[in-house]
Amino acid sequence: MKKIVLVAAVLLATISCKKEAKKETVETTQDTQKEVVAKETYLVTEEGSSIYWTAYKTTAKTPVKGQFTKVTIKNAKAAENPVEAFNNLDFSIPVSSIFSKNEDRDTKLQKFFFGVMDNTEFLSGSFIVSGDKKISLNLTMNGATYELPLTYEITDRTVNFKGVMKLENWNALEAVASINKACFDLHKGEDGVSKTWDEVAIEASVYLKK
Repeated sequence: MKKIVLVAAVLLATISCKKEAKKETVETTQDTQKEVVAKETYLVTEEGSSIYWTAYKTTAKTPVKGQFTKVTIKNAKAAENPVEAFNNLDFSIPVSSIFSKNEDRDTKLQKFFFGVMDNTEFLSGSFIVSGDKKISLNLTMNGATYELPLTYEITDRTVNFKGVMKLENWNALEAVASINKACFDLHKGEDGVSKTWDEVAIEASVYLKK
């Protein structure tokens, strides 16, 4: 009788262990699935990109704002964090897409600013992400390529960039003089001096898709 009781106890313990092991396997599988589902990716697309600029006129530095309504993105790759999604990303912006809510101004900018530059039908370049997560642009304009440092902020899946172009870095002072001449009276301030500043603030807002 004792032997029968002992055998029954061993069988019960074995069955119990097998059930526990099976339960543990299921939990492990569920945890793995949760981990896979939780992993997100980030991708830059044209649809989620907006590019704005601010130029300045008069000695009081009156802002003139506008945007580029078109951009082409190349080499976009999904990344596991927002910053890496921009690394080595190429872009191209047609200057014909400039828009400042003033048709006469837009026409003059295309003709007397970009139009006097060398081979500037497009603004083009690529993003550079350094090891400490700093982002900059290798921006090509007027036949010159110069690195433009950017600051950025990330909110949810949106990345907002800011930078300031010193136009002399792209050999564009002749273009600045040209647009100032074309808009001489419009660029006069209260002091009667006509001035066009040689810097342009750039801002971009990019929504990263999954």
